[in-house]
Amino acid sequence: VQLQASGGGLVQAGGSLRLSCAASGRTFSSYAMGWFRQAPGKEREFVSTIIWRSGTTTYADSVKGRFTISRDSAKNTIYLQMNSLKLEDTAVYYCAAQRIGVPADNYWGQGTLVTVSS
Repeated sequence: VQLQASGGGLVQAGGSLRLSCAASGRTFSSYAMGWFRQAPGKEREFVSTIIWRSGTTTYADSVKGRFTISRDSAKNTIYLQMNSLKLEDTAVYYCAAQRIGVPADNYWGQGTLVTVSS
C-alpha cells in the first residue's frame, strides 16, 4: 500500500494550494482518508478526513471554511483544496488512511511541505 502526497509549495498569505494524495495497493472503500499536519516544533495535528464510501467530511476548526477535502474514486486520489492560507498553516502535510473500526489498519504517506509567507 502506498500513499503518495504532492502539491506542497511556497505561497503567499491569502493564496491557495491544492494537495493530492494518490493511493495504491488496495481498495479503500472501507477506509477513511485524510490529512494531518505538523508545524515546526509542534505535534502532528488533524486537519480533515473523508469517508471514502459516503463522502462524509470532517474538518479541524482551524481550517473550517477555508479548506475542502474531496475524493476522486476513479483515480483513487484525495485532494485538499486550501484557500485563504495563513502563516500558521505552514507545516508538513501528511495523508493517511485508516480502515473504519480498525484503528490498527492504517497507512501514512510521506509529507509534503506547505510554506505560507507574508
